[in-house]
Amino acid sequence: MHPVFQSSRRDFTFGPWKLSAARTHIMKSAQAERLADELHMPSLPEMMFGDNILRIQHDHGFGIEFNATDALKCVNNCQGMIKVACAEEWQESRSETEHTKEVVKPYDWTYTTDYKGTLLGDTATLKVVPTTEHINTEKLKAREQIMFFEEVLLFEDELHDHGVSSLSVKIRVMPSSFFVLLRFFLRVDGVLIRMNDTRLHHEADKAYMLREYTSRESKISSLKHVPPSLFTEPNEISQYLPIKETICEKLEFPEKLEPKSEASLETVCVKSK
Repeated sequence: MHPVFQSSRRDFTFGPWKLSAARTHIMKSAQAERLADELHMPSLPEMMFGDNILRIQHDHGFGIEFNATDALKCVNNCQGMIKVACAEEWQESRSETEHTKEVVKPYDWTYTTDYKGTLLGDTATLKVVPTTEHINTEKLKAREQIMFFEEVLLFEDELHDHGVSSLSVKIRVMPSSFFVLLRFFLRVDGVLIRMNDTRLHHEADKAYMLREYTSRESKISSLKHVPPSLFTEPNEISQYLPIKETICEKLEFPEKLEPKSEASLETVCVKSK
């Protein structure tokens, strides 16, 4: 039985920014099936929170948001699946008949996503440029009042009781800045642990945000020196996972701000090399 989440929506104003966090119920099965068809996926994560969202939007319409549907659009359905003992059992459990099992399109059943957020804006949008500037983690460690905090679960799947695949996003707002962590966490028991983190930081006196994407991964066989109890703790296990990829970007504000208009959306995934 899935845990019951109480629906809520919280808004917070940070200077010219409106921060909105919405948490609601799991997507209904009929709606999930339609979305799976649209995304060309045999099925969606068991707990799909399609209406959950974290949105950061400027008075002039530009900004960034994080939602589950756009995150799943970044799942690579063409890449080879992780070969594990439970894969066939899991696939069979998701198939109604043996015939269905035979014709199901191969896809990444771990729902690994390199989603980094969805850019908002129409006449004014954030400009994404590479940078060597990093988020100042020491400044983030400084003791500041936390004026707003929220954590939103976007999706989760227990991989037929053989691990977990989840995507969540949280934000904290201090008097001088706000900080966002979007985390995809994957644990396939006995096989591997993978973590894709996107960190976003904006200081109130800057005309840009810094965004850092880091992908970490390790086979379980390479973690024999690590207590297994840490395998279920993303914050603890991350230091033991080798970094596979890092992307640093600056999200620059528009030079000329036009009157506010309806927002259009642009999903941002990591570009394949």
